[in-house]
Amino acid sequence: MKLKFRNITATPAGPVSSWGVEGMAAALERGGLVHLQRVVRQAVADPYGDVALDLDDAAAAVASPLAGLAAEILERARGGPRAEVAHRVRLAVAQSGLTARQFAARLGTSQSRLSTYASGKVVPSAALLVAIERLARGGGRSGAAGAPLSRARGADRANSPPPGR
Repeated sequence: MKLKFRNITATPAGPVSSWGVEGMAAALERGGLVHLQRVVRQAVADPYGDVALDLDDAAAAVASPLAGLAAEILERARGGPRAEVAHRVRLAVAQSGLTARQFAARLGTSQSRLSTYASGKVVPSAALLVAIERLARGGGRSGAAGAPLSRARGADRANSPPPGR
């Protein structure tokens, strides 16, 4: 099947990395398996890279069997939701500019517990994941009145058993 792009300067014969979301959407909508294979090959090689992120956006915007297949392949390459959360934890620590020990301390947890989140062995609660990402965006600032962020916002309560048990 001959694929043509509209409204973009990239060509289907060019590198997939030059296609952007628009080119990938066209490939998912009007292309064939040959085009899907080209895109997926690059996205799987770096499941959090620019091509994979563009593929995510394109697959979400297009209602086609190829879009559904691309999204499923990409999710498998990433290891599913558990791996996605672990990646977000690792990314947050890296973006914060803090060491893992400093990040854990400001979060109100131990370095070993943070390591279990970053490896995917343990999945943090949604509230704790939000606190982790806020800490990363905040440049390492702690929560209210200098308290560790998770304790300042109560985010670690979701991981604790009820009192007396």
